[in-house]
Amino acid sequence: MAKIGLIGAGSWGTALSKLAADNGHQVTVWSIVKEEIEMLRKNREHLDKLPGVKLPESISYTTELPGAIAGMDLCILAVPSPFTRNTAALMKPFVKEGQIIVNVAKGVEEKTLMTLSEIIEEEIPQADVAVLSGPSHAEEVGKGMPTTIVAGAKTKKTAEYIQNLLMNKAFRVYTSPDLLGIELGGALKNVIALAAGIADGLGCGDNTKAALITRGITEIGRLGLAMGGKLETFCGLTGIGDLIVTCASMHSRNRRAGILIGQGKSMEEAMAGKGLLVLSVPSIYVRSTAKRMAPYLAQGQLVVNVAKGIEESTLLTLSQVIEEELPGARVAVLSGPSHAEEVSRGIPTTCVAGAAAEKEARKVQSVFMSPAFRVYTSP
Repeated sequence: MAKIGLIGAGSWGTALSKLAADNGHQVTVWSIVKEEIEMLRKNREHLDKLPGVKLPESISYTTELPGAIAGMDLCILAVPSPFTRNTAALMKPFVKEGQIIVNVAKGVEEKTLMTLSEIIEEEIPQADVAVLSGPSHAEEVGKGMPTTIVAGAKTKKTAEYIQNLLMNKAFRVYTSPDLLGIELGGALKNVIALAAGIADGLGCGDNTKAALITRGITEIGRLGLAMGGKLETFCGLTGIGDLIVTCASMHSRNRRAGILIGQGKSMEEAMAGKGLLVLSVPSIYVRSTAKRMAPYLAQGQLVVNVAKGIEESTLLTLSQVIEEELPGARVAVLSGPSHAEEVSRGIPTTCVAGAAAEKEARKVQSVFMSPAFRVYTSP
C-alpha cells in the first residue's frame, strides 16, 4: 500500500482518487475550495463533477496543502492547466527531494509555451516530475470502464512505479520516456477537436470528421517531431488515441464548443454558453445553491434548471424555488426523456425547453440543439 496525495478535486482528480483507493492505497485529496471538500466528506460523491460515482470511505479530504504532500509516496497534480504554475509554487515548500509528482492536466502555458511538466520542474526543481495522459474521460474512469493510458517519466523506474500503483483490470497503464511527445499530443489534439465540433455543428458527415482526424494527427505529428517528440508517441494512445476520443465524444468540452461555433455562435458565446447559466445540482441542493449564486448573478441572467423534483418542505417546483432565491433572474427549464449517459454518448435524444417568454425558450433551444439532441419549446 502506498500513500497517494491528490492535488485538485475536480472530475479527473476525483476519478483518480477512487481508482487509487480501490487499488488499496491510502489516499488524501486536497482542494482549495472548502465547500467542495465538505461536500465530498459528507456525500462521498462529487455531486457537480462526477454525480453517481460513489467514493470509498477510506479517502481522506483536506483543505491544508501539506496534508496531501508531506509523507506521500506519490502526488498527483490534477488542477486545471491555467492553475498549474500557481499551485506548483504553493506546493514547493512541502515537496521533499526526489518526491514524485504526476501531472494529469493537459495544455501548454499561453505566455511561455512551456509544457505543464516543464512548469512544474521550474517551480519545484527538487521533484521527480512525470505525466499521466491518454484517451481517458474522467466520467468513464470513475465508473470503472476499461481505459488505457500512458505514464511518462524520465526514468524507467519512475514510470514503472506509477504503472504498478495505478494499474488494475480496467485501467491499463503503459510507460514511455517521451514526456514532451505525450504532453504535446494531449494539448494539440484540442485544436483538432474544436474543428471536429465545428464540422458537426455545420452538419458535415463522417467523411469530414475522418479527414479532420487523419490530417490532424499528421499535422500534430509533424509539429511534435520538429519540437523533439517521438513519432511512435503520436501514433499511439497519447496521440491518435487521445485525438479520436476527444473528436468523437460529447464529454469533450472542445468538441461541444466547436458544435456551437458551427451552428453560428461566436467564440465568446460558445465559451460562455451565450449568457446562459445551467443549474444541474441534485434537487435537494437547488435552494442552497441558488442562495450561494445570488451575489454573483447579473440582473436578468437566464438560469436553466435541469434537475427534477419538488421541494418537500414547501411543495414548490424547483423553478419556483430558484425564482424565490434569485428574484432578478429569468428562469427556464430543460426536461424530457433524457438519460445523461446516453446524451454524453451522442445517442439521439429529445427534450423540451420551457420558459415564460418564447424568446427565452428559443435561446435555450439554440444553445443545446444539435443533430443528436433535438430541443422543442413550451411556455
